[in-house]
Amino acid sequence: MSMSRTWTLSFATLAFVAGVQVQAADAAALAAKPADPRIEAILTSLEKVRSIDSVSLSPDGRKLAWTVKTDGKPVLEVADVDGRHAHRVTTYKAGACRETAAVWAPDSRHLAFLSDCAGKAPGADEGKQNDIYVVDTQKKDAPAQVSHLKGYVHALSWTADGKTLGFLYVPGATRRASATAAAKPQLGEVGVDGVEVQQVASIDAAGGEPRLLTPDGLHVYEFNWSPDASRIAYVAAPPPGDNNWWVAKLYAQGTAAGSSPTVVVDTATVTGSLHGLQMAVPRFSPDGSRIAFVGGLMSDQGATGGDIYSVAANGGEPVNLTAGSKVTPSWIAWPEADRLVVSEVAGGVSRVSAYRMDAAGASLKQQTLFSVPASIGDGRLSMSLSLDTAATRAAFTQSSFGTAPEVQVAKLDGSSLPQSVTRFNAGLKPAWGKAESIAWENEGHDVQGWLLYPANFDPKKHYGMIVAIHGGPASAVLPRWPAAGYGGAPLAALGYFVFMPNPRGSYGQGEAFVQANRRDFGYGDLRDVLAGVDAIEKTHPIDDTRLGLTGWSYGGFMTMFAVTQTHRFRAAVAGAGISNWQSYYGQNLIDQWMTPYFGASVYDDPGVYAKSSAIDFIRQVKTPTLIVVGERDAETPAPQSFEFWHALKAQGVPTSLVVYPGEGHGFARDENKRDVLARALSWFDRYLSATP
Repeated sequence: MSMSRTWTLSFATLAFVAGVQVQAADAAALAAKPADPRIEAILTSLEKVRSIDSVSLSPDGRKLAWTVKTDGKPVLEVADVDGRHAHRVTTYKAGACRETAAVWAPDSRHLAFLSDCAGKAPGADEGKQNDIYVVDTQKKDAPAQVSHLKGYVHALSWTADGKTLGFLYVPGATRRASATAAAKPQLGEVGVDGVEVQQVASIDAAGGEPRLLTPDGLHVYEFNWSPDASRIAYVAAPPPGDNNWWVAKLYAQGTAAGSSPTVVVDTATVTGSLHGLQMAVPRFSPDGSRIAFVGGLMSDQGATGGDIYSVAANGGEPVNLTAGSKVTPSWIAWPEADRLVVSEVAGGVSRVSAYRMDAAGASLKQQTLFSVPASIGDGRLSMSLSLDTAATRAAFTQSSFGTAPEVQVAKLDGSSLPQSVTRFNAGLKPAWGKAESIAWENEGHDVQGWLLYPANFDPKKHYGMIVAIHGGPASAVLPRWPAAGYGGAPLAALGYFVFMPNPRGSYGQGEAFVQANRRDFGYGDLRDVLAGVDAIEKTHPIDDTRLGLTGWSYGGFMTMFAVTQTHRFRAAVAGAGISNWQSYYGQNLIDQWMTPYFGASVYDDPGVYAKSSAIDFIRQVKTPTLIVVGERDAETPAPQSFEFWHALKAQGVPTSLVVYPGEGHGFARDENKRDVLARALSWFDRYLSATP
């Protein structure tokens, strides 16, 4: 569980800061004005990054396209595969509108992308209307607008003949189709109307009217064209889409008019390791006879991880091709009959592998192509890569704790590491210290995490340490350059060690490790975290009297729960947390994610929810705790933060609550991203006194 959907407070016009009412319209009232110049310097440095939203490698492997932040908004550029001769292919003034989601046509000449340059906003908080454009990169003509849509559009994908573009489309959308987006206000008779359904649509690449391919009774999350474009494979569930991804099925359907979907895999009815789990990244085999996908216990749509499965395209029992693996595949491509290209989390690093399939198609042999202590992705899906047709090269964005984002190109023969072909952020240097991978064993589990050293580290001194727990829990900390929002690295810039563990429940150690915290939230995972703290204190100059704890979403829950179980932490910041799993079950609109983890609904087994609820242990809390949340967060609704804040105040524990107007689970407004980080930095500085 990271973020969510369509729920909001009945007092949506109000925000609360430490219990004081503030009119939400006056956003400036929330602004934290850090008196400490160090905090201002950290915030300013994070805002200098030129983010790279999408990267696409041409099918012939000779050209690159990317969208890079310029004058505040992404613009489209095309370059040679080595990064030379980069130039814009659109004529709008940089910063006037957004150009995103570039993807090459099969001819390696035409380029499709999304732009909001001609549209108006479908919703006040969601930006302008995106439309589809196609440009001939060998001419100087302006891009052609091929669509005039009214709704949310993303996930562009060409058919192999280059005649058609497919995409995911929400007709008449008022918000981004994501559980993490700000929720629609739930007013009047709730649940009667207003459900927005995402469907697969297609449009002629030369322009025309879009055609909806999938029925309006199914909300589609991902899709893939068959090699001959006569069929699509997709993961879908009945609406509401934000809630039902956890019970989604794999479908196949013809693309001709009048075609109807066929269920290929229903995890509720299959036997074996996939039963009751989630599916993502469907991929047709080169001959169209089979579909591969990633299946596993996943807490968030979009944060993909599990094992690789294969199933006949007309249905049947899926085969687990990576059973017992000690890594977590996240993204797959199927370029050859016996070869898969896979991005995976391997012990806290990003790894790209080639998997060769045996003659029976029942197992895979892994070959590492490259492994980097960094985060990678081309902007489409978690850890996705842009490949040439032969899958001999890949392009993507890469960043680490020490290096800001750049476009990388890698050979897929295992001969070398990826090479940077841009220098957008070459002048940026980390304001924090070096990063170190930490490994330890606890209760039979091999556990890993990342430790950031404080800025200007002096080995003769002792430092406070802040533990930052990731969301999910099905996720992982991978080295990445932080954005301007909340995260662990900026805390190291203020003079702390920052420990970011990947405890049981995380990706990177295999599917059994991911499932090891089922029905055990806050117990085994917390013991893993504390064991990691112990291991670090034995080998690093940590002042155990100055430990802090923080996290967002699942990490926010862990923060709230941990301070009820131990007094080891002297200050805490809980972002978008959950304090009472029983009340949470009835407040959020994504309750389908909970049954795979808790084993039953709260109505059938309230005890398993109560045992992990911080509110049931609230009298044990002594740790000063800052609590922050978005007003329109439906994934971890604001009442969970209010409940914890109210209980801490009743106990006389120092606390502050900040509710950000209009924000969902993932903050959208830059000023709020800045503010929440500034408040966290100030909170820890107040209670931990970072000066060695």
